[in-house]
Amino acid sequence: MSNGKEQLDVEDDFIAVEADDAEPVVEVAKTNLSKRRTIDNLLEERRLQKQLADYDFDL
Repeated sequence: MSNGKEQLDVEDDFIAVEADDAEPVVEVAKTNLSKRRTIDNLLEERRLQKQLADYDFDL
């Protein structure tokens, strides 16, 4: 067991690591938004292709 008189070494880098953790959260949000836009665009394209296929060209 250690007694209360020993001094512990504390690294200052711990705060920097904590600050870095906040940055990927922003990147994840941007990535998710980008993926959502891509999915929305694909769904819109599929919907438009279906409308085009169903369109009666013999008007």
